[in-house]
Amino acid sequence: MNVSRRWLEDFLRRPLDAGDIAGRLGMLGAPVDAIEPLNVALSEIRVALVEAVIPHPNADRLRVCIVDDGTAERRRVVCGAPNVTAGKKYPFAPIGATLPGGLKIERRKLRGEVSEGMLCSARELGLGADQDGLLELETPAPPGTALLEALPIGDHRLVVDVTPNRPDLLGHKGVARELSAALGVPFRLPVIPGSTGADVPPPRRFGGSAELGGIRVTLEDLEGCFRFHGALVRGVGIGPSPAWLQRRLEAVGVRAINNVVDATNYVMLELNQPMHAYDAARLGGARLVVRRARRGESLVTLDAVSRTLDGEMTAIADDAGVIGVAGVMGGASTEVSSGTTDILLEAACWEPRRIRRTRRALNLSTEASYRFERGIDLWAGADAMRRCIELVLAIAGGSLVDAPVDLWPEPTHPPRIFLRPARVTRVLGVPIAWGEIERCLVAIGATVVSKPDDGRIAVDVPGWRPDLREEIDLIEEIARIHGYDAFPIELRPYRPGSLPDAPIEQATSTVRRGLVAQGLFEVATLPMVPDHGAESVRLLNPLSATDAYLRAALLPGLVRQVELNWSNHVREVRLFEIGTVFQGGGAGRPAERRHLAGVVTGRRDPPHWTDAARPDYDRWDLKGLFEAAAALANPVASVQVEGDAWVAVAEDGRVLGRAMPLAADAPPWAAPVWGFEMQLDAAPRQPTRFHSLPSTPSSERDLALLLPAAVSAGQVRRTLERVGGELLVGVAVLDEYRAAGLGDAARSVLFRLTFRAPDRTLRDAEVDEAERRLLASLERELGVRRRDAGQPKGG
Repeated sequence: MNVSRRWLEDFLRRPLDAGDIAGRLGMLGAPVDAIEPLNVALSEIRVALVEAVIPHPNADRLRVCIVDDGTAERRRVVCGAPNVTAGKKYPFAPIGATLPGGLKIERRKLRGEVSEGMLCSARELGLGADQDGLLELETPAPPGTALLEALPIGDHRLVVDVTPNRPDLLGHKGVARELSAALGVPFRLPVIPGSTGADVPPPRRFGGSAELGGIRVTLEDLEGCFRFHGALVRGVGIGPSPAWLQRRLEAVGVRAINNVVDATNYVMLELNQPMHAYDAARLGGARLVVRRARRGESLVTLDAVSRTLDGEMTAIADDAGVIGVAGVMGGASTEVSSGTTDILLEAACWEPRRIRRTRRALNLSTEASYRFERGIDLWAGADAMRRCIELVLAIAGGSLVDAPVDLWPEPTHPPRIFLRPARVTRVLGVPIAWGEIERCLVAIGATVVSKPDDGRIAVDVPGWRPDLREEIDLIEEIARIHGYDAFPIELRPYRPGSLPDAPIEQATSTVRRGLVAQGLFEVATLPMVPDHGAESVRLLNPLSATDAYLRAALLPGLVRQVELNWSNHVREVRLFEIGTVFQGGGAGRPAERRHLAGVVTGRRDPPHWTDAARPDYDRWDLKGLFEAAAALANPVASVQVEGDAWVAVAEDGRVLGRAMPLAADAPPWAAPVWGFEMQLDAAPRQPTRFHSLPSTPSSERDLALLLPAAVSAGQVRRTLERVGGELLVGVAVLDEYRAAGLGDAARSVLFRLTFRAPDRTLRDAEVDEAERRLLASLERELGVRRRDAGQPKGG
């Protein structure tokens, strides 16, 4: 959407800075993609007063003008314009200036007389097509004033990125409303120069048909057209638009055509209501009907192209046939031309999906279809019609025939939403005063009725905001108008709803807090990666050719982040990520799993001046970190050795994760990289329970057990904990011993068992009995014996 700075200034009645506008609109959710200064080529042109006009001694058609350009000296300028007159002001290009066409002004002789500059016409300045005479300036500005300051031609065009949910920003009024809320100032429609404030009567409401000055207007396609406004103006004079209107249209990139067509375009750009004008005398049968197009019907549109319609389109027709494609473009048969004297103005609200299908089918996109596709204000058509009538009467003359008609078969009201201020506080995380909530809602054009006894506010949503449908939409608007920069910078606890988080999200939060406590920093990498094997999931529409697949693991992305840190000479890196990985290989959708991964490299502790020789991370640091992560991500998993790495194993034997050294493109000064990755279990976690310190002494027993090759220390430990009962409070592995004398498939593992009773001091007999029970269970279930009891079964 192209927006004119000067147009916005007329709305707000105050000067504006283009950069400030861009910044404020960006904070309001409408970023400005570009700021284009207009008419900057005229920055060297000055206002000049012609004090005297002298006949040229050597040419009948040339004259010598004595010019006051604001300097101490008077300039002698040779001029051939027939309208140059002493005592009037004109644009003046001094020596050294460059005109918009690239002509550089130099001191030169014309038929023997030296010319010290140039008095300019509108065409030479790029301000119009008139080149028969100089551009006379009706301005109180003194000689020497910059032309851009003396005339309202200096402007900035702002290219606003309007999202599909904000059609109101496709008109200057909508943008002015946003700035009004941001600046805290009122806004009003600009005054139309030359208008005497035409008295336009309220529209006459009808159902599906009405008579308008002898023309029958009928609305048949109720699905394609929700509402239709029409007005008849007789006795208009078609001609060029006044300079102010042409400049306003050109400032936003629209070409001026004639005063009536320009008036409809002006209203569209100002109020976001596309309009159309028909030559009323060329309507066949004095009839205009909105209906479904018939398959095979055709018309020549205003761009002189013959187009064939189908039955899915809405057409505007008269007795002779189709005269326009609804919401897209009018037909050439009823085009307003220089001979037009009576015009029928149209302001309709078309069904957006129908317009979108029509535009695609005809491959014809226009300013009107762009707006209708996104939805316009159903309740603002009467205001747009009144504005257009006032503009036409001011610049084209004529008289309004009767009151406008409003065909609205199914009247409706704007939606009403109930807003709870308590809900606003809960969602935004900070208390917002009741009065501030009302101010923000009124600023966007809503009507509010407070109901303090019920703890809520009734909000009538404005018609130009079809995106506001639920309470949460209003809360977003309050945050936007209140100002995102007004919220505290620290992250505070909040809960937008009363439902508990999903188990996987609760598990993710637990893991996140635990790894941050371990000193790691969380990162979020992109899930798009290069091809990584047969199970790669290829994207149908990748952002780049190199990263055209979905990741199957998190570690490769973390390794790339380590290498990025190395490229910036950062040696100590401690990162983790919790994210989704994808696994394909089947015909259906890829499987998605939540994974946890971490990498560490560099010094174990941050460097400090008290100890410059702090050691780097090693494999035992990785083991400790992996065990801590496994306890958070998979509480029931056990960590076991697998070669030079460790694995997290579930109770059923599934491998849930691995920790290992990683390969990376490392500089010579870098330390080894250690990493781990595992699947995140969404099962509910048991809350941490408080246990008081023991008040009774413990008794410890060391057992050297012979384990068969197929039995792990973890299996032994779990059996001891299960059978030991309440008296066994601790099991720890102290040592492992391997020797030929123990058997080819056996090893000796030293376990320390800690016994304690909460209410008394244990006797030796009680501990001996517990020890015998444990040893019997180990031999019976796992074939494990004490080392001094002989070889284990299967050893």
